[in-house]
Amino acid sequence: MKTKTKGLIALIVVFVAAIYYYVTIPAINIHSTDTWGAVLFLIVIALIVKLFFYGFRNPAKIRISDLKESKILRAGVILLLVLGAVYLIGSILSSPIVNAKKYQKLMKVEQGNFTEDVEELSFDKIPLLDRDTAALLGDRKMGSMVDMVSQFEADDIYSQINYKDNPVRVTPLRYASIIKWFTNRSEGIPAYIRINMANQNTELVKLDKGMKYVNSEYFNRNIYRHLRFAHPTYIYGDLSFEIDDDGVPYWIAPVKKYNIGLFGGETIGKVVICNAITGETTTYKTTDVPEWVDRVYSADLLVNLFDYYGTLKHGFFNSVLSQKDCLKTTDGYNYLALDDDVWMYTGVTSVNGDQSNVGFVLSNQRTMETKYYECEGATEASAMSSAEGQVQNLKYTATFPLLLNISGEPTYFIALKDDAGLVKKYAMVNVQKYQIVAIGDSVSQCEDNYLNLLLSNGVKEEAKDDREIETITGEITKIAQAVIDGTSHYYLMIDGSEDIFDVSVVDYIDVVRCEAGQTVTMEYKKGEKADTVVSLKIK
Repeated sequence: MKTKTKGLIALIVVFVAAIYYYVTIPAINIHSTDTWGAVLFLIVIALIVKLFFYGFRNPAKIRISDLKESKILRAGVILLLVLGAVYLIGSILSSPIVNAKKYQKLMKVEQGNFTEDVEELSFDKIPLLDRDTAALLGDRKMGSMVDMVSQFEADDIYSQINYKDNPVRVTPLRYASIIKWFTNRSEGIPAYIRINMANQNTELVKLDKGMKYVNSEYFNRNIYRHLRFAHPTYIYGDLSFEIDDDGVPYWIAPVKKYNIGLFGGETIGKVVICNAITGETTTYKTTDVPEWVDRVYSADLLVNLFDYYGTLKHGFFNSVLSQKDCLKTTDGYNYLALDDDVWMYTGVTSVNGDQSNVGFVLSNQRTMETKYYECEGATEASAMSSAEGQVQNLKYTATFPLLLNISGEPTYFIALKDDAGLVKKYAMVNVQKYQIVAIGDSVSQCEDNYLNLLLSNGVKEEAKDDREIETITGEITKIAQAVIDGTSHYYLMIDGSEDIFDVSVVDYIDVVRCEAGQTVTMEYKKGEKADTVVSLKIK
């Protein structure tokens, strides 16, 4: 009877263990806290089952002394206490309390030069929208797809990547319900959404073959379960959804590496790339990851690593008590596209929680290359408040700032949204002199207003125009009119020249008399798109 009972207990424990593993899919790895939790959980289940069968067999005779004499129960309790003690001691020995120097050196930080490292970008390369606005655009796009909206919906992933040198967010579709999954799973997810964060162009990209390995699957094709069965010992970080240069969808799964003790010093040791359509996986070292991959290190991980770097310079207790030379990141971060990579940006402030930054940090999400820039100025929260204050009558809310180089000045760029989540205006706030706040209905208007404020506040001096004055005489072959910033301009082309000549009506009213075929003499200065006329004579 005892043998049968032991066998039944073992069978129940194995069954529970199998169900637990399939549902929670912990890594089988000594460094994984999930593994330790699973082992302790199964020991507790085994003890409960043993007690249940003991009481069920002898309900009237069960006594505490009998339980103490049970070798299985005693062994189970001792094992539980020993493993619990090892876990507790391992956690302490892996913590910054006893390993402050090691934690401080996890991230290598270089001093950067802002104007050299962060070039002035054209606004068609700058992500003007935040994630919430992207999700709103994605939902609207799905609402217009009559053939899909009843079966699928947009997932809430919206990974920010660089695609063909453009900042975009991508997210797969997901099954709208378990019934929709059951009726569509044979074909898989048929499309993903791609949103250009600079011009708001939103596309639903349909695939020749559906994605079979996604996070809205329920069983073996669930991407987390698929990756776990492919590599049972890997401890995965946060997955991201990306597309390669050909638009093929992949899952990027960073594999955690623990550098300090059992559970401490988390970085990334390798990366698993999984084709979302076929499920094929390839493992790379972090140094060998393909260049089209943009996110190996999550923003949260990079922030944590820099916080260790900034607060533990003089040990753990200094970071808690005197806090000498301690720096930490501000609340929030954003992304910047540089050199076809995505860089995480966040401000850096002192640990005393004042309302000013001492600098900011840029960290490459593919390589973990990190640069720190000393620059005293307003925190992002202060800049957001300043921008909202300029339009307080409209009650717009500010998005988290993006750090840009505008005319050599570190500048917070902020979108202002209405209650519906739509971007209505844009703001630029000077990092060092945050009382300089420019607002515009368009990005170009906002920039013009900002540059004017820099000049009027003495931050910048107006550049000297040292272009040489040249002269041309000839017959007008083409003439066109346009209005720029409220001022009328005439654009002339002269026989024998390929240049376009820009004549301001305000400066040269006689230009309205010009017609094709007339001969004119003009003095002008060379320009990139059109030459600026500085004198005009009609013959």
